[in-house]
Amino acid sequence: MQVHRRSGSRVLATSTTLQALVALAWGLLAAPLSAAAQPPPKIPRVGYLGAFSPAAGAPLLDSFRQGLRDLGYVEGQNIFIDYRWAEGRPDRLAALAGELVNLRADVIVTSTNTPVVALQQATRTIPIVVAGMGDPVGSGFVASFARPGGNITGFSTLSEEVAGKWVELLRATAPNVSRIAVLAVPQRSAHGIQWREIQAAA
Repeated sequence: MQVHRRSGSRVLATSTTLQALVALAWGLLAAPLSAAAQPPPKIPRVGYLGAFSPAAGAPLLDSFRQGLRDLGYVEGQNIFIDYRWAEGRPDRLAALAGELVNLRADVIVTSTNTPVVALQQATRTIPIVVAGMGDPVGSGFVASFARPGGNITGFSTLSEEVAGKWVELLRATAPNVSRIAVLAVPQRSAHGIQWREIQAAA
């Protein structure tokens, strides 16, 4: 498996990213549509674990479904998707991840680090595809970019590596600035790395 590095911002709900994500997922499944003369093929089952609500995840989900349709997969016809939503409650993720594993999903898709932690604890065999990981090596999701190993793959924005540049850009734009406020989520490991980079640059 390979982890693809993406630098810059964390804009995940783009059709290009999601189409590549879909292609990556199906490369893992290796379940092409069978010819009519063959026995009916096993219909792939995809687990989708969302950290928030269906409404909050709608842009990402719409792009994901469109990517599937572009590849010839129609939900309810030749592919099943089981959705689980944590509704913004991280404490629910472990149970929801367990449900998707018990449903024997062929692959599980998610979008950020927090659900990946729950999925990693729930399975070491089902492929997990992530639309945007922050610091996958430092978070313990993969061993390295060159040799990730394990069952987790996807894309990494790696914005934490350029967080110090944000301070430089801000100073270039507003040279007299003397106080900077940083809004972050303490539970997100990537934000901790960003904070250290910002402090170092400051």
